[in-house]
Amino acid sequence: QVHLVESGGGLVQSGGSLRLSCAASGFVLGYYAIGWFRQAPGKEREGVSCISSSDGTTYYGDSVKGRFTISRDDAKDTVYLQMNNLKAEDTAVYYCAAMGPLYKDLGLSGLEPHDYDYWGQGTQVTVSP
Repeated sequence: QVHLVESGGGLVQSGGSLRLSCAASGFVLGYYAIGWFRQAPGKEREGVSCISSSDGTTYYGDSVKGRFTISRDDAKDTVYLQMNNLKAEDTAVYYCAAMGPLYKDLGLSGLEPHDYDYWGQGTQVTVSP
């Protein structure tokens, strides 16, 4: 059975950092593109970052470029999202999602949520001003 489990969320002050983890079970993570998304109350789900299964190419939403870094450790079936210089507007529930199996670079379409096959339950990130 396929599972994605996010962890690492919490409360942090503005300017601080958090590292989110997305652990996969039930499938080989290396064959899947992985995306991070977030959803704040009253807002639509937003693509934060994604990483391809083919060559590890990464993409970022404009609001997080230069502050967030996505990475994957396929040996551990885990994807990470390092978040630095956090701002109050980063407050949201963060979800990881997997699309595949496939072996290609999705490009910026990887920041769109509708084609992802599996989703985690989310982890809350709260940034105090």
